[in-house]
Amino acid sequence: MNDPFEDIVQFSNLIEEDSEFIPLLSPEDEEHMNSEEIPELVGILPLRNTVLFPGVVIPITIGRDKSIKLVKEAYQSTKVIGVLAQKDLAIEDPQPKDMNRIGTVARIIKMLQMPDGSTTVIIQGKRRFEVREMVEIEPYFRGRITAFDEIKPMRKSKEFTALVDSLKDLALNIIRQSPNIPSESEFALKNIESPSFLINFISSNMDATVAQKQKMLEVADLKDRATMVLEHLTKNLQMLELKNQIQSKVKVDIDKQQRDYFLNQQMKQIQEELGGNSLDQEISEMEAKAEKKLWADKVKEHFNKELDKLARINPNSSEYSVQMNYLDVLLDLPWGEFSKDNFDLKRAQKILDKDHFGLAKVKERILEHLAVLKLKGDLKAPILCLVGPPGVGKTSLGKSVAEAVGRSYVRVSLGGLKDEAEIRGHRKTYIGAMPGRIVQNIKKAKSSNPVFVLDEIDKVGTNHHGDPSSALLEVLDPEQNNAFYDNYLEVEYDLSKVMFIATANSLGTIQPALRDRLEIIEVSGYTVEEKLEIAKRHLVPKQIEEHGLKKSQVKLSKQVLEKVVEEYTRESGVRGLEKTIAKLVRNRAKFVAMEEPKSPTITLEDVEEILGAPRMQRDRYSDNDFAGVVTGLAWTSVGGDILFIESSLSKGKGKLTLTGNLGDVMKESAVIALEYLKAHADKLGLKSEIFDEWNLHIHVPEGATPKDGPSAGITIFTALASLYTQRKVREKLAMTGEITLRGKVLPVGGIKEKILAAKRAHIKEIILSVENRKDIEEIEPDYLKGLTFHYVKNMDEVMERALLKEKVKNPLKLS
Repeated sequence: MNDPFEDIVQFSNLIEEDSEFIPLLSPEDEEHMNSEEIPELVGILPLRNTVLFPGVVIPITIGRDKSIKLVKEAYQSTKVIGVLAQKDLAIEDPQPKDMNRIGTVARIIKMLQMPDGSTTVIIQGKRRFEVREMVEIEPYFRGRITAFDEIKPMRKSKEFTALVDSLKDLALNIIRQSPNIPSESEFALKNIESPSFLINFISSNMDATVAQKQKMLEVADLKDRATMVLEHLTKNLQMLELKNQIQSKVKVDIDKQQRDYFLNQQMKQIQEELGGNSLDQEISEMEAKAEKKLWADKVKEHFNKELDKLARINPNSSEYSVQMNYLDVLLDLPWGEFSKDNFDLKRAQKILDKDHFGLAKVKERILEHLAVLKLKGDLKAPILCLVGPPGVGKTSLGKSVAEAVGRSYVRVSLGGLKDEAEIRGHRKTYIGAMPGRIVQNIKKAKSSNPVFVLDEIDKVGTNHHGDPSSALLEVLDPEQNNAFYDNYLEVEYDLSKVMFIATANSLGTIQPALRDRLEIIEVSGYTVEEKLEIAKRHLVPKQIEEHGLKKSQVKLSKQVLEKVVEEYTRESGVRGLEKTIAKLVRNRAKFVAMEEPKSPTITLEDVEEILGAPRMQRDRYSDNDFAGVVTGLAWTSVGGDILFIESSLSKGKGKLTLTGNLGDVMKESAVIALEYLKAHADKLGLKSEIFDEWNLHIHVPEGATPKDGPSAGITIFTALASLYTQRKVREKLAMTGEITLRGKVLPVGGIKEKILAAKRAHIKEIILSVENRKDIEEIEPDYLKGLTFHYVKNMDEVMERALLKEKVKNPLKLS
């Protein structure tokens, strides 16, 4: 709203005491005013920037010659003029067509000559009129008018009364919320008794355009006009409230900034008094650390830019801590810092031999790398991948390598990793962002050339967060990792001097592109002799020390260890063996702690008492007394194993049944073996009708364990040949190989693990494909002691080697 009461106060001292000025109309005054006749002809005063309502007093500054003449003549005579609002405010010299038809008859209360030469007139509206015609234009406008009467609602109308009360409340609310309207205006508004004058008073002083006010003046029905004013006031109040909210918010923000500034200055002074680090000191310390860094110019430029950004940030904002952490990470990384390699190859070999028994190939490859590095000086580090069953020492080997070459050692487990950001890091704009595991461990190593073990690289997962194995491509590529990009760092880091050693149980689940970047070194399981040596050198002393005992308090003989290896553990590695030895040592630790007399020597009888009955009898070879039972060799993720192919016949129509939780490939091998046997039945002296008269059942024991793969092909065929001919299979014989419908024997993998499994089961002879001879020649001679190998090309040679002429006891009569 405008400030109506201020206008009254401003001009009240200029008004004579005997004037007919009525600032606030009562209902009686309004009735008297409406009863007055209006002249038929009246001088017309065009107004450019306001609309006059009946009963309302307004000051007008006039400057047009026509207007001045009209006012002077009227002031000296009747003091009555007609006031019309212009349609277009921009017109300086309006014509009759430029003025509205509805206006207000006004009485001139006072005419004043102002110091600047302009004339100000105070007028009060009386009644509304409508112009019928303009009769004169010069010297001023003069028109013929008629009264424009107001249509009032019925007396005691509750709806109209409520409408007027709402108008008054709304107007008072606007006055209270507007800082520019004095409180006296509220008093004036409360003292208006006439509903008609209240509506006119609010219409004249509300925040509205001339066109909107003119539209309100032209509404004859008082109730309709009140509704129109109420709608407009509601909008005004909403805009005022929104404006006040915005101003209040801006004021609060400014006040908070000022408050924070003063508090920061006080904190700065307090920190300096206490001898603490102020912001300037922290930045100075960072600059001093940066001067000692051996980073590239590009990284240095980036750091200085980020440091300048930190200096501009408010220390109390959340962004400050994010930026501070980022700069701390940059400073903590070992840019260009390398540990000095120890090139004493004999010492390195001693350390490797001391920590790990066996693993000749792995040790040889590491020593080769050190030798070349010693000669050349800047050889790119190889990406070694140790593949083998659990418990054979792949992970611990990395620590021994680090000790041998004198480098820092770090390890990251990739098992179950599914988010690419774990490798590359998160962008620092995210909440809780941090570098990837590669950069984190480089920071931990405090050296840019550590031995970095990537454990369980074959168990990296994939989901909607990305493919971590693809992110590893850059890390493990010697041609790319000199400029590894971590999302958090936003600058490149050189990983080319890092010696990466990956470990895996199987190559099958490693992404082909990633496998291509790795130098694969197979780490096979241990023989019984090697396990005994490892137990004697490492496991027993380790467990005695960990259980707080002395060497004299626990003694384990070679016979005891051999019994534990053969009868209580069945694995390629030594992890299970270590747990079993720990159980034996704990038994003696209990007696020592309770101070009970007990011999420190653990006997064979003590082993069964402590560990229970032997659990690994099923690994032993089964005799050849039954037809259709043959020993096969299998590869598993925990090393080699033996399995038995069992087959039986029953009267029927030639139905084939396969049981034992077999996979599709193994089922297909069984079908191929049977079909080949049918096609070559005459070689074994069998009649073709026999296959239609007997149902065949093939079973592989341990039905809870899934089995698959083609390597049991010749084993299944031999079992069927033995079953249908009722001939014995050669004693202590095992075999492995894939077959074809033409009777060819194809090579298979996992040979070393299978040989170790055969030795554990006391097998003496093994049948293999002739193409597996090269795998046998690569195996150390110690692994092959006590074994005889038969290399075959086709199934005829398998039958010749495997089947004896002798039939089993109580053979089945098939003819």
